Amino acid sequence: MEIITKSGFIALLDAASEIMTKNRQRLCEFDGEMGDGDLGLTMSKAFPAAAAEAASSDIDDLGKLMMRCGMKMNAAAPSTMGTLMASGFISAGKVCAGKAELNAGDFAAFLTAFADGVAKRGKASPGDRTVLDALHPAAEAALAAASAGKSLPDTALAAYEGAKAGLEATRNMRPKFGKAAVFADKSQGRIDQGAFVGVLMLEAMYDCICRDSGGV
Repeated sequence: MEIITKSGFIALLDAASEIMTKNRQRLCEFDGEMGDGDLGLTMSKAFPAAAAEAASSDIDDLGKLMMRCGMKMNAAAPSTMGTLMASGFISAGKVCAGKAELNAGDFAAFLTAFADGVAKRGKASPGDRTVLDALHPAAEAALAAASAGKSLPDTALAAYEGAKAGLEATRNMRPKFGKAAVFADKSQGRIDQGAFVGVLMLEAMYDCICRDSGGV
């Protein structure tokens, strides 16, 4: 996949839905250690709802479609993480408005706006041990790759690698929000479950983009 069209965007959502469903139990177990234990259930509802909305929509403007998907995601999974991810899509939709296809630079802009939307909605910053600690480095890595003239697959790979590095860094971060903050001492040495969601999303997008480009 050298550019992301509407069908490509639907494929990305389908891939994200599949990976969230596949990891549902794992996410619930991670979340059970530091949170409510329902993260896997939430994400396996949120992404399929967004994917179904995109597949059934007659909207070709990718920005508008992202916003519609974000609203559908929020309705299907009105939990903390569901709302954060929905906010990411809505924020990204504003930046991608008017576009029928996305190149490497547009994909980097999508991820940057997605991370910004999550940060604004959650009132979080990098280093707070949240999903943002995977999304922010992913967006930065994608922007650097796209600015260097890298292809969409290479930009997606950079984003995925950035997200994984961000996830590993959460092992040494102290949580500040929700139940995780109550059990902050237990978090040391463990990856953050929210950041793991971010990595899964970037992994799915990378795999999908590269698979359709003859890669992975």
